Amino acid sequence: MGRGSQQTVPGEPDSGKAKGVYTWEEVQSHNSRNDQWLVIDRKVYNITHWAKRHPGGFRVIGHYAGEDATEAFTAFHPDSKFVQKFLKPLLLGELAATEPSQDQDKNAAIVQDFKTLRAQVEKQGLFQGQPLFFFLHLGHIVLLEALGWMLVSMCGTGWIPTLLCSVILATAQAQAGWLQHDFGHLSVFKKSTWNHAVHKFVIGHLKGASANWWNHRHFQHHAKPNIFTKDPDINTLDTFVLGQTIPVEYGIKKIKHMPYNHQHQYFFLLGPPLLIPVFYNFNIMHTMITRRYWLDLAWAMTYYLRYFYYYAPLYGVFGSVALFFFVRFLESHWFVWVTQMNHIPMDIDHEKHKDWLTIQLQSTCNIEQSFFNDWFSGHLNFQIEHHLFPTMPRHNYHLVAPQVRALCEKHGIPYQEKTLWRGLADIVTSLKTSGDLWLDAYLHK
Repeated sequence: MGRGSQQTVPGEPDSGKAKGVYTWEEVQSHNSRNDQWLVIDRKVYNITHWAKRHPGGFRVIGHYAGEDATEAFTAFHPDSKFVQKFLKPLLLGELAATEPSQDQDKNAAIVQDFKTLRAQVEKQGLFQGQPLFFFLHLGHIVLLEALGWMLVSMCGTGWIPTLLCSVILATAQAQAGWLQHDFGHLSVFKKSTWNHAVHKFVIGHLKGASANWWNHRHFQHHAKPNIFTKDPDINTLDTFVLGQTIPVEYGIKKIKHMPYNHQHQYFFLLGPPLLIPVFYNFNIMHTMITRRYWLDLAWAMTYYLRYFYYYAPLYGVFGSVALFFFVRFLESHWFVWVTQMNHIPMDIDHEKHKDWLTIQLQSTCNIEQSFFNDWFSGHLNFQIEHHLFPTMPRHNYHLVAPQVRALCEKHGIPYQEKTLWRGLADIVTSLKTSGDLWLDAYLHK
């Protein structure tokens, strides 16, 4: 119990009672699933029960239990004043005056300089989106969808028209994936409700997926990128071992679910081909039904109804299902290579409790800018800037990049930028390195 506080029931807010004064040691002791405190701007909050109602999901906020969540809170909430009304009833007190503002291994100078940079970026208007940019992007997706259907309806369903149609539809799906990502991060409109509404349309009607599923999964990745057990994007279900620490741990424990020393080879068979058509399709449907995301399910059904309405008369039910999975197969390759070239080759480890700038730079890298790279990756070639400022509209990444690079140089933090081909090749190289580490530990430790 903090100094000057009254006894509180774990999980219950301290509303109406005298507010306590706490040390970091006390805050850090409340980091279990059923007892969760966190700190935002030196204020201590009990989020134990409220976490279940958190719009971003209970896991992402739970990952900061017992920690300072100030930087993550600022990064994810464009309207912090609006969110304060939810925090107020959860307030327990504040940190003692003798306690530092940062916890654990977070660098106070880096935290302050990044806070200053964010204020400068906000003043420059770089968090203001241009809706026309995104609706032009939406327009080119709709045109691609129409072109794919027109091609087979006018030229027939032979192998060549079908293959061309598949490539066109896969391109539309990949680009729709980048677009839903923009709305999901609240980076288009000033009002979050508008972003959420359009997000459900884009991910549901254009892709047949779930906005809630994406939110709860993707925000964890941003909050704790490349952190084992916290970032779902590196939860490979024991199919792969990533980074330099986990392979050694698996090797020492003699864990061999797969021949990991060959993972850079079977990656081509299990990773890009299967992620979207098999794992994601099943996981999304299962999540929508088991968690009762009925609105998301309704939006997803509009996608499938539209798809079969247009393609079943041309290919029949079986043929249109085959076309669907082939398009997902092509899209999956696009998605996996683009999203993983920024993360798999980077540091993957257990929680190290670093400041926001450091953890994001250690787990992300950029791919050099070009018109094609920007379009091909949905501007996620600026992965560093996107991770530092997740609510920033993508058309402004190139404007903030020089300022980020300067801050990294000041503090000696590596800012990695690669060619597209180097980024793709590094995925395979890093998988081989991790596999070799596992084999060495498995045989000799």
